[in-house]
Amino acid sequence: MVWTVVVTFAGAFAVSVAVPAWYGLQGRQLLIVTSGSMSPFVEAGDVAVLQTIDDPSQLQVGQVVTFWPPGSKHLVTHRVVDLQMLPVLEEAPGGRMVPRLGPDGQPILRPYVYTKGDANRTRDPNATPLSLVRGVVVGSHPGWGRWLAWAQSPTGRLTMLAPPLLLLGALELVEVAAERRRRPVLQPAPRREVPDVLDAV
Repeated sequence: MVWTVVVTFAGAFAVSVAVPAWYGLQGRQLLIVTSGSMSPFVEAGDVAVLQTIDDPSQLQVGQVVTFWPPGSKHLVTHRVVDLQMLPVLEEAPGGRMVPRLGPDGQPILRPYVYTKGDANRTRDPNATPLSLVRGVVVGSHPGWGRWLAWAQSPTGRLTMLAPPLLLLGALELVEVAAERRRRPVLQPAPRREVPDVLDAV
């Protein structure tokens, strides 16, 4: 019974570490879906499998991508609805945004993607540079997100590691106590009376 608990909890911890690592070896990453904007393709609480890309120019309309929206610290996963070459903007005196010009005096163009959540009525307001696209979603695992988020949290890791460690510690204490009981008890040897010897004068 004790070893069953140890193996179960330790195995759960090992799986929570090994599964993301296994995907990482394939150049893939697991992302937890936190909103329903891509329903029914993926739902909140699912895990999306992201394939990293080396050449963003290979993106196509219809693919589901994960990207950093300009000025945001949160990743977004939406579907590509358009690809365009747009001028790179820079701030001019007075705060107005104007196209950046190249040596030939022409606006510098960069590839951008327009995206939209499948469950949203309108596309995202801003285009995203291809350089901010992290990868393409190639699969999903329904319901994995809640388990993975818990397993990777401090509470989850403590819950998985504490029981086996405590049980192993208890087993060690029991073994030490049993070893002490098995040791023979040594009785002191009887004391022999030695008569006093008086030298004759």
